[in-house]
Amino acid sequence: MVDFPINRPWELVIAGTDEQRLMGHLFPGGGHEHGAVILAGVHVLHNRVRLLVRDVILAEDGVDHVVGPRGYLMLRAQFIHSHVTRARDERLIYLSVHNHGGSNRVEFSGTDLSSHERGYPTLLDLVQGMPVGALVFARSAIAGDIWLPGETRVRLKQATVVGRSRAVLRPAPIQVSQKTALSIYDRQVRLFGEAGQHILAATKVGIIGLGGIGSQLAELLGRLGVGSFVLIDPERADLTNLPRLIAARRSDVLMSEETALKFGPLSFWFSRLRRRKVDLAARNILRANRSAHVERVFGSILDQHVAERLLDCDYLFLAADSMAARLVFNAVVYQYLIPGIQVGARVVADEETGSVTDVFVVSRPVMPHGGCLWCNSLINTNKLQTEATAQTQARAQDYGTGSPAPSVITLNALAAAEAVNTFQFYMTGLASSETCDGYYRFQPMKRAVTIDEPRADEACTECGRHATSRFARGDGAHPHSAGTRDREPDGSIQTV
Repeated sequence: MVDFPINRPWELVIAGTDEQRLMGHLFPGGGHEHGAVILAGVHVLHNRVRLLVRDVILAEDGVDHVVGPRGYLMLRAQFIHSHVTRARDERLIYLSVHNHGGSNRVEFSGTDLSSHERGYPTLLDLVQGMPVGALVFARSAIAGDIWLPGETRVRLKQATVVGRSRAVLRPAPIQVSQKTALSIYDRQVRLFGEAGQHILAATKVGIIGLGGIGSQLAELLGRLGVGSFVLIDPERADLTNLPRLIAARRSDVLMSEETALKFGPLSFWFSRLRRRKVDLAARNILRANRSAHVERVFGSILDQHVAERLLDCDYLFLAADSMAARLVFNAVVYQYLIPGIQVGARVVADEETGSVTDVFVVSRPVMPHGGCLWCNSLINTNKLQTEATAQTQARAQDYGTGSPAPSVITLNALAAAEAVNTFQFYMTGLASSETCDGYYRFQPMKRAVTIDEPRADEACTECGRHATSRFARGDGAHPHSAGTRDREPDGSIQTV
């Protein structure tokens, strides 16, 4: 049996498209009460518990949502039983849903709580070790009453909507200090507001790859005032990296990799004269923001314990362009509903003449409500197999050319700036409801910008909603998960 902690905050995470569909059903106009059921995966962290909305089932008025024997509206017993049974079988959390009037404040009525006390002990017996609970919505608020095995109860702290723009719903408004801790952010507070700057300070981001683009991401995010970082990269800086690593110094590379290799068995020790890329990025962040908390992970995203360091982040940046890194990043986004963006820059040359035929920079938001990298043919299985050898792992940035790929700091700057702009407007809630979900492709040689519309495949084992997909499973196991691409038997991501 899973141990569900009661001394940590509990929160709900829901994709924007699911939230829109649910709220459209609960508030169609007219002020009446409506009902639904949410089935959610669970993700237990050291500092909170996240309920990940996997499915929203709308109750049909007069059929599934009816007047009960006490004269109050309720979900019909047969409707409840079918979804409680599914929750039990798929190890999901069953949550009944209804709405009250009002806008930014909501709480359960005495009638609601009495019905929970009558019915939820029986539901706990049916789900065999999983929590059950109830949610009540106002138009801009949520309250939750979660029952754990043993009939212990916890209240929901908040719900985070992961849509085109991030939104947070709570039982009631909270007071945010109107004084920024550091006046150095005055100019950007004029854009984000005091509340927006506090959001950035409370945000934790993960950056996968601290090379040319990742170095700039770290610099920009540090100067924005982002509060916490997880930096992942397995490499040390080399002489040829210095023109592209922000604020890198010649003293950071006292011996090149090429020279170190000449020492044979001693090359490992001489390689330590090159600083780790995660240390260079951390130095830049802390120079910009002394109060930032930075976790430096000198390792590969392919290692399970390394990938797991990303699971309590609020947003992810993928700046490592190996197929294996894309695979793991994609899995984390959809299994744990953590939004992210994949960025890269590439120079295309003619194989025979060596002449440059194209230069492009990409910025691809990867969000729980959209199609994934698999759906858009951005994970190549042949290249995944190629990268599995030790020789090609060391050349993950070669883009398959067999020799170092061209890389220029200005192209990396274009990629990093677009990605951070996307992040900051999303996190602070300033992104328009009409924000484009497309993949941006910049072609600087032509001064052209194109937008590719992401595709989504309902049968996808990552972002699809069918019974065997990874979507919003969190930590939970699934008895029919054998058909998925890369899930461990316990439901966790597999990265090796």
